[in-house]
Amino acid sequence: MRFRSSVAPNIQPGEIQLGVRENWKQFSLLVLVNAFVGSMVGMERVVLPLLAEREFGLVSRAAILSFIVSFGLTKAAANLFAGRMSDRVGRKKVLVTGWLFALPIPALIYFAPTWSWIVFANVLLGLNQGLCWSTTVIMKIDLVGPKNRGFAMGLNEASGYIAVSLAALASGFLAASFGLRSAPVYIGGASALLGLLLSATFVRESLAYVHHEAAAAHPQAEKQTFWRIFLLTSFKDRALFSVSQAGMINNLNDGMAWGLFPLYFAARGLSLKELSFVSAIYPAVWGLSQLGTGVLSDRIGRKQLIATGMLLQGASIIGIVLGEGFLWWVLCVSIIGLGTAMVYPTLLAAIGDVAHPSWRASSVGVYRLWRDSGYAAGALLAGTLSDKLGMTWAISATGLLTILSGIIVSIVMYETHPARGRPPG
Repeated sequence: MRFRSSVAPNIQPGEIQLGVRENWKQFSLLVLVNAFVGSMVGMERVVLPLLAEREFGLVSRAAILSFIVSFGLTKAAANLFAGRMSDRVGRKKVLVTGWLFALPIPALIYFAPTWSWIVFANVLLGLNQGLCWSTTVIMKIDLVGPKNRGFAMGLNEASGYIAVSLAALASGFLAASFGLRSAPVYIGGASALLGLLLSATFVRESLAYVHHEAAAAHPQAEKQTFWRIFLLTSFKDRALFSVSQAGMINNLNDGMAWGLFPLYFAARGLSLKELSFVSAIYPAVWGLSQLGTGVLSDRIGRKQLIATGMLLQGASIIGIVLGEGFLWWVLCVSIIGLGTAMVYPTLLAAIGDVAHPSWRASSVGVYRLWRDSGYAAGALLAGTLSDKLGMTWAISATGLLTILSGIIVSIVMYETHPARGRPPG
């Protein structure tokens, strides 16, 4: 696999040092950029399911959740493209392109005369998220090197999901005061413009850091075709397979939560502001906890955190339907958020542990293809089961699948942390 030396002309080999402290300015900038990426999703988490029911008159849960299907499928494909193209043309070009897809989204949602406009807006959102979030992940892994991957991914995912939480909370309050279509205009418009400005003007290409790490630590790497990378990440390597299936099921339950939780809680009498608070608590705990779980994975390893986090999520999802009331649901979604925080940055760190720097971005793209296809699978499963059996059954089935995923990690995965793992066998 060849890299073009012209991709990063402003960075000389002698200037390159790996680490968070050594690259804190660019690292911090990428953390901020990813917060704007997260807010683009957060603006929808409360308002779109309610918009489907109240303004477009949709009754079928499968039809309502169609916007998540379009988002998930597009984001999954964009992740694969982002990983491959960032190896070929550089990370920054992919990042800026992702922000261009975000610009029309607020207007499409605000002026949408039919639900098909909302579905199309989420195709663009999937492109934005796949290209931008994938690239900020890859660039941070490039900058920090092997020692602090868990910490770096914790900061990356924390910034994104804290922004999801704040945008979800703000969108609910804006909707209560100004209508359901107001949040995309204010939150989405500002996020898209600021994200594009920062990415185009201040973010620097990081591909030279990959060259540096590969030359210093992995000089004799075997060249890999993309098909070989796809098979390794998807099936052939036990750790990468475990990571990919756990990521897919994690986003399967998140897709269900995104589409069904607002409808489920509203049907049980929560006000729009209460519903916004419950919807915001989940990504808030998820985001904040990653500041600790990413570091923890650097100390105790990856496998234990991933398996425990999946089991915790599954049990808490089932807990949603076993109890009743605002405080009980706040507790359950908080525990779901904690379990997700144990999993999310750790999965990305595990990919960085196993994949060689020369094909790491492509492997991240394959992993994120599987992971974000979970959004579509979760929306389809939740919508179909809700229409046939009711929302209680749909939520419970999702919880059981999440528990099964945790069991698979416990049995199949080997530890990947460089200081704590053992060679796969």
